[in-house]
Amino acid sequence: MHSSAHIQTTQATRIAKRLLNHWKHKFEVAKSSDQLQIMMPTATISLIPQVQALLVHIQLQDTEADLTRLEQVVLDHLIRMGQEPLSAVWQRH
Repeated sequence: MHSSAHIQTTQATRIAKRLLNHWKHKFEVAKSSDQLQIMMPTATISLIPQVQALLVHIQLQDTEADLTRLEQVVLDHLIRMGQEPLSAVWQRH
């Protein structure tokens, strides 16, 4: 199962980089020219900065993981990293 959100922000690149740096001490991370990834034990988080938004994809590896809680944890951390109010409407696939 996976979930994605299109989060409106003008500082998508900065927020994504800050979250990657914040979590790189706990989890394996990867960077490419168009996305940043955080590999958690139960899920992979992909952050794709756009001009006016940050695309976030959560791919669960553990079917027992609480996707709703993980969506909220990711959003809470993005808000903290961006120091601005952000909102997400998660689409589950």
